[in-house]
Amino acid sequence: MAEIHAPQATRARALPTEWWRSAVIYQIYPRSFADSNGDGIGDLGGVRAHLDHLEALGVDAVWFNPWYASPQADAGYDVADYRAIDPVFGTLAEAEELIREAHERGIRIIVDVVPNHSSTASPWFLEALRIGPGSASRDLFCFRAGRGEDGELPPNEWQSIFGGPAWTRTSNPDGSPGEWYLHLFAAEQPDLNWENPKVREEFEDVLRFWFDRSADGIRIDSAALLMKDPALTDFDHTDPPFPHPYTDRDEVHAVYRSWRAIADSYPEPRALIGEVWLPDADRFAAYLRPDELHTAFNFAFLGCPWEPDALRQVIDETLAVHAPVGAPPTWVLSNHDVPRHVTRYGRADTSFNLEYRQLGAPTDRTLGLRRARAAILLTLALPGSAYLYQGEELGLEEVEDIPEALRQDPMFLRTQGENLGRDGCRVPVPWSGQEPPFGFSPPDAREPWLPQPPAWRDRTVAAQTGDPDSMLELYRRALACRRGEPALGDGPFTWLPAPESVLAFSRGPQGRFVCVVNLSDRATELPMAGTVLLSSGPLDGTQLPPDTAAWVSNC
Repeated sequence: MAEIHAPQATRARALPTEWWRSAVIYQIYPRSFADSNGDGIGDLGGVRAHLDHLEALGVDAVWFNPWYASPQADAGYDVADYRAIDPVFGTLAEAEELIREAHERGIRIIVDVVPNHSSTASPWFLEALRIGPGSASRDLFCFRAGRGEDGELPPNEWQSIFGGPAWTRTSNPDGSPGEWYLHLFAAEQPDLNWENPKVREEFEDVLRFWFDRSADGIRIDSAALLMKDPALTDFDHTDPPFPHPYTDRDEVHAVYRSWRAIADSYPEPRALIGEVWLPDADRFAAYLRPDELHTAFNFAFLGCPWEPDALRQVIDETLAVHAPVGAPPTWVLSNHDVPRHVTRYGRADTSFNLEYRQLGAPTDRTLGLRRARAAILLTLALPGSAYLYQGEELGLEEVEDIPEALRQDPMFLRTQGENLGRDGCRVPVPWSGQEPPFGFSPPDAREPWLPQPPAWRDRTVAAQTGDPDSMLELYRRALACRRGEPALGDGPFTWLPAPESVLAFSRGPQGRFVCVVNLSDRATELPMAGTVLLSSGPLDGTQLPPDTAAWVSNC
């Protein structure tokens, strides 16, 4: 059973009307993708210059982290104006041209929307501060009087997800101490009041603004956060509720039903994709009812340890949750908020959750890379859609030795360095050359906004292109094979008998396509006959080595 390398395609495949059910979606963190003007920060010109890379990779769509006008207190997630592009990234005209150029290559575009909060630089918030307590402007946010004799204490004990209190006190127009405003994230990100109809109308108009400019979908940040406990109830810190301090009341679902109606009103289908951090399967699935979100991120799979029983359980639970509501599952290994999976998979404990980042824990890159190669074949063979985070196709690891003076994540800043934050997975992409900035910026540019490790000279796109053993060429072959294999994407899935610590499943009619992943510590015989289409590492005849995956055709 010799390995047959799938041919490299030059265009994304033609997907059905509900394209999100089977799409491979590539996440771009704009400030770290490519810098075209030499200021050390990635921009839309850099993305446009590298659309050929995305086309050659074979992705179906690209999701952009926020590119809107923003003070960049949280890398753009503090949005001041959804109808303008931040000058650090470019212009609205460039965004429109990027969408057009991507469409010419068969690549769809998804933009980020952040409904939980705004920016302290937004016109709404500035007006709320100027006019003062009791105004209609303040009702667009969550302003409250403080506790204590002079209101000197926050309205309650809620804590920011980024660390520290979730409340900041304002000054009245006359300079005296004023009300407090809620911010579940950074102080520069005031939470919006979704009980106010004007907030709902504004975001509906934002969706239309980008859909009218041919955006193909919306990714919704922190989708379950919108509605707050109106009583502002404190809680037992030894047994905190989850999610806290928000609640996914019926009003949240009403918001997304209205958004779904907007998306469905366009002749070309627009996707609604949610970031829903909920541990309860039924509450998670409620967001995927036929009249709400089309898909939601699968964080259970992302955080799952590299263990056969755990992976099989999370796959089963994912399929069981999505089947009753008719929604396609999603599968993802890394994103801009979590340590890169090459690093995670090289650790003694390969699991991840938001409270357990293990930053700085010992890791074996060689082991992590081998497992990451197997993991992408597993991911792309599962039913539904898949997400890739920029740089994972290069096998980039988490950068954990960034000097403190250069770190920029508010998680790091608000916890006085106790939490190293997310900068390590946001280091700029290496494109070519032997020294930083590795083609990220043009010659004689400023240094990149975060430093790149010199060891990345072997990780660049140029260094890996044409090397049949590289991570990049594995991704290209895997995506080409997925595009050419009708059994992959959305559709039937069946577990197959396999040796201990080996996962095997079939896809498509008569089980024509099989994925096998060996998670044991010894080589194992492939549990079925057929032609090996692709493997994550070399096979010894019909022996599948440890931490290796193979795609097999039974035809």
